[in-house]
Amino acid sequence: MNSRTYDDDRKHVFHSWSAQAALTPLVVNRAEGSCFWDESGRRYLDFSSQLVNANIGHQHPKIIEAIIEQAGKLTTIAPFHANEARSEAARLIASHAPGDLDKVFFTNGGAEATENAVRMARLVTGRHKVLSTYRSYHGATGGSIVLTGEPRRWASEPGMSGVVHFYGPYPYRSPFYADSAEQEGERALAHLADVIAMEGAQTVAAVLLETVVGTNGILVPPDGYLAGVRELCDRYGILLILDEVMSGFGRCGEWFAADHWNIVPDLICFAKGVNSGYVPLGGVIMGPKVADAFATRPYPGGLTYSGHPLACAAAVGSIRAFEEEGIVEHARMLGTEVIGPELAKFAANHPSVGEVRGLGVFWAIELVRDRETREPLVPFNAAGPDAAPMAAFIGACKERGLWPFTHFNRTHVVPPCTITVGELREGLAILDDALTVADGHYTG
Repeated sequence: MNSRTYDDDRKHVFHSWSAQAALTPLVVNRAEGSCFWDESGRRYLDFSSQLVNANIGHQHPKIIEAIIEQAGKLTTIAPFHANEARSEAARLIASHAPGDLDKVFFTNGGAEATENAVRMARLVTGRHKVLSTYRSYHGATGGSIVLTGEPRRWASEPGMSGVVHFYGPYPYRSPFYADSAEQEGERALAHLADVIAMEGAQTVAAVLLETVVGTNGILVPPDGYLAGVRELCDRYGILLILDEVMSGFGRCGEWFAADHWNIVPDLICFAKGVNSGYVPLGGVIMGPKVADAFATRPYPGGLTYSGHPLACAAAVGSIRAFEEEGIVEHARMLGTEVIGPELAKFAANHPSVGEVRGLGVFWAIELVRDRETREPLVPFNAAGPDAAPMAAFIGACKERGLWPFTHFNRTHVVPPCTITVGELREGLAILDDALTVADGHYTG
């Protein structure tokens, strides 16, 4: 018998990215740390961080306390006022941002951050075109979805003009027939330079990149690639926008993934891990090159809830907890000492594991039918019967009490940055067991 919560959901809630009649959503009653429980009391170890946003875990007491304290003082205020929570959140974010990025425009989430970063780049440069990669996701609002380089974009086309997609580096499935990660980076840069030339450098406002590609594969760029993109942008007066909505705030074992390569972009888009979604918040971080352009002319953009006090208070509580508890360092350690070594064992022991890659608590396992040909376990953008092998793998994880994050032929290892070593090893053991289901579809 279904609960009233479930019945009301099915009658009245319209869910995103879903055929409504096919949904059977899990009713979640509570969560704590790295786990959540359904209405029957069954526990799931959250290896998805929900949508790779619960970086600090569920129900962290310092964030809860910050929200409660702020609610007692000031629940909402228009964005043209100043308030303590917003000012402190901006100061703390700027204190951890790369280089001279020290000013924050707040949004309600990552998609709006991308929209505004692109608007800023166009206004500052006086140019129109924006280059973004295939195998990317930048949000589902009108402009952000067009900037996205994967199938979720298709239904929204035609859309915002001036967007040009290009190939970023992907050594395992190289579009450039590269023999090494180094060669992949070099050829990807040559490709980008060609695209800029063919589009007319003088027409290009910005290059938009996920610093580490998220949902579309956790593609860690080869060393030197981001520096090369930075140099190309500087050469032609193009702004570099890094989308760190998923990769920022500890996820890659750094405050921002750009820090791993000592790259300073012109704009950073953030959301998700800034306060782990306890209250919706996102934003754009910029330096003087962008901010000063609007010193004497108005910036033509804004949101009613820009810098919402409750959201900003949650960000302040989260960042302070990250600082006090060494969460960024913990995430880095988990990647180098636990996840990386364990996934290397998976690659050695499971024929269906074609490659593992990642940083911090941001890893992908690429599943294949044949290691020699690298045929994916399921086809690109598979649905229905074609997707059955991945559906079976997902089912095996959930049956064992693990909630996975999967996309196409990949499963991602993206638990909260605060997960304990014991919990992490528990989840990896379940994943190890569930991979035998994927092995059953191996044909190589």
